[in-house]
Amino acid sequence: MLIRILAAVGVAAGIALASAELPDLSAQTQNEAFVPDPEFAKLLSFGFDSVMGDLHWLRAVQIVGSPQGASGRNSLLASLIDVVTTLDPWVDHPYRFAAVWLTDDETSVRKSNELIRRGIAHHPDDWRGYFYLAFNHMFFLGEEPEAALALAPAVNLDGAPPYLTRLLARLKSSTGGLDASAAFLHEMSLQAASDDERERYQKALDEVETERRARFLDSARIEYVRRNKRDIARVEDLVTGGVLRELPPEPFGAGWKISDETGQIVSSHVRYRYGVKIDGTNRKMIEAFRARSRSVRGE
Repeated sequence: MLIRILAAVGVAAGIALASAELPDLSAQTQNEAFVPDPEFAKLLSFGFDSVMGDLHWLRAVQIVGSPQGASGRNSLLASLIDVVTTLDPWVDHPYRFAAVWLTDDETSVRKSNELIRRGIAHHPDDWRGYFYLAFNHMFFLGEEPEAALALAPAVNLDGAPPYLTRLLARLKSSTGGLDASAAFLHEMSLQAASDDERERYQKALDEVETERRARFLDSARIEYVRRNKRDIARVEDLVTGGVLRELPPEPFGAGWKISDETGQIVSSHVRYRYGVKIDGTNRKMIEAFRARSRSVRGE
């Protein structure tokens, strides 16, 4: 009984000290000095790691829920989640929390990735950790080879959504080329458990072939510009201008056109080029993110 009382007193003292270092957010400044070192926090917990973890977790949630939100306070937020997941690395939601909210700039995202990797180490069978890590590499950091490596383990995990396979194939097209994507999708089709699943892979293979032929047309377009000192107005100009004898057939039985949005040659059936698709709104988000990252680096 005495041991329990002493332990309880110790925990109370630890919480009091942590609370003193982390005053109410309405009064505190945005300073990491208010967050204890993770190992020091663990020492203060006297074995009640989850209790101390919950305290710092509530502080993190309080930041996001405050009128100011997480913007501009990612460093403080990352420090809190670091403490939470050091005290109790088997939790799951703080890792996803970090993936969603630590997006101010490159430094924040790389800290997020560090925390997500910790989550993967403790929850290796959860596909979401691999997905969030891959998303950060692809969307924010523009690191598609790293994104492909991060996502690959998730594809065959229980509960993983079918679209991960096609997303991985698109990422592979940026790293190992279209041949890598086609080989991967072909292998997945051989392992398909149903005709519907096999049909999805075949459709993805047709998209890869469409991209292969579109790239052939890109090369012809470059030659057309070299000869004529002007760009094509229609894809058919590649034939009438003498660069090609005929256009390659479109794999879905449709035709070819110049995209109004991107100016690229695309299939009139698929309407976009093969790869990870990012719309205009998200491109603006990426541009703003990279501008903030350059500002933090002093560039």
